[in-house]
Amino acid sequence: MSEIINLRRARKQAKRAEAAAIAAQNRTAYGRSGAERELAVKTEALETRRWQGHAMTKRNPEDER
Repeated sequence: MSEIINLRRARKQAKRAEAAAIAAQNRTAYGRSGAERELAVKTEALETRRWQGHAMTKRNPEDER
């Protein structure tokens, strides 16, 4: 006799395997290393500080009194 299988479990297992395969493809296509992500965060912070340093501030009329 053959083994009894639960179709619900089999479907879930197949769906998980498919999702894992897609995730592996996405990691290789779009993934960045930890060092690259850290560099991007630091670069963005530096650019933001530079941009804010060049921003003109508006005068507050109450300060002139």
